[in-house]
Amino acid sequence: MEKKSSLKSTIAVSLTNYLDAGAIVAGASGLTLWQKYLGLTELHLGWLNFISANCLGAALGAIIGGFLADKYGRKFIYTYNLIVYMIGVLLVMCSVNFPMLLLGFLVTGISVGIGVPASWTYISESSEDNKRGRNICISQMSWGCGPMIILLLGMLFAPGGVLFGWVESIGHAFGGASLSGDALNVFSSRVVFFSLFVVAFIAWNLQRKLEESGDWKATREAAKAKGEDSGIVHAIGVLFSNQKAIATVCFLATIYLTWNLVASVMGFFQPHIYETAGGLSNEYANMLSCVGWVIVVAITFCISFVFDKIPHRVLYILGLVAALATWVIIIKGVNGMVDLWAFSILWGINGGISVQIFYALWGSELFPAKFRAGAQGLMFFIVRGLSAIWGLVFTSIYGENGEGFTVAAWCMIVLLLISLIVGVIGAPDTRGKSLAQITKERYGDDF
Repeated sequence: MEKKSSLKSTIAVSLTNYLDAGAIVAGASGLTLWQKYLGLTELHLGWLNFISANCLGAALGAIIGGFLADKYGRKFIYTYNLIVYMIGVLLVMCSVNFPMLLLGFLVTGISVGIGVPASWTYISESSEDNKRGRNICISQMSWGCGPMIILLLGMLFAPGGVLFGWVESIGHAFGGASLSGDALNVFSSRVVFFSLFVVAFIAWNLQRKLEESGDWKATREAAKAKGEDSGIVHAIGVLFSNQKAIATVCFLATIYLTWNLVASVMGFFQPHIYETAGGLSNEYANMLSCVGWVIVVAITFCISFVFDKIPHRVLYILGLVAALATWVIIIKGVNGMVDLWAFSILWGINGGISVQIFYALWGSELFPAKFRAGAQGLMFFIVRGLSAIWGLVFTSIYGENGEGFTVAAWCMIVLLLISLIVGVIGAPDTRGKSLAQITKERYGDDF
């Protein structure tokens, strides 16, 4: 039976990726304001980063959410998860002390992790066979729009920003006319998080009306007919007892982890490049970062029209060659605005055809529906967890004042080369095939 148009459901589900990236950037962009308001130390900031949507919180949520989506259905996640997200955002918005802020970051991060495996799984399962790549690209565009819009809002609402007058009015309305200084300035971060609350509320209303995945229902009915155990522990056992599934986990985790370790530190490197090598002010550096995300979204939009027509291996190579070229420029030395723009454009091309697109697509294609979301949750747990540890290792390599800059850059090139080589060797040929066909080719009739 041919599936109906999947564009509407793809857009609704893709808002989860906007909320994922938006939470990461909103948390990072407002840290200085919260630090001054609450008198936080560097240790406090380290904890906030460690349990946030970028690290441990999302890692824990992913492994929980993946297996819950396989046990209770994709719609189960969409019915309840964004309520948890909104609670987390509200905690951050209303924080008046560090424990409250920490709990808000943790709850938001867990919700982000719960939603990601289900979203990529649902998009693939509800897509037409010749439009899965397009729909995953739409999801990636949403992920790119998160940082772009949140950075823009952060600049507009920041102290001294064009719209800070609105922030002052809001702050005085809630805190009294005498509110001033750091207590007033932090309202710019509260307003940015409120924008995420609004998007989450809209997304929740759209997602809870979605129909359950047909693939999941068919798998569940088949399991019942055979009298199979549908528990989470059983699903984990089946996943780890199948050699093909284990090999696929290793392949996807390798290409995504090595790329993500590089992408996760770009937020650290970019200000250094823009401000130190490029001689830009902090305001213009943030503006150029925002432009970089515009490039990412634009590239992904263009690629979405041809993604299901061009061999995936070709697009995969193109994205990673652009990423490698970016770091070659860094090692060579950024001299002037031409190099600065080349750096931004090349990384934007990589972001537009990123490994994350292929990981999301292949991760939802190469596993049977029985543990499709669970396998993705497991891999996401591994990647985000190791990325959190890598953040600590990277700072020691980079040094207090950037003395290890060149060594760190070479580490990035080695990681990208690993992702390129492993991805090119293992890239599957799945274009135009149904998920059922792919599963049968890889696992036989057992699934």
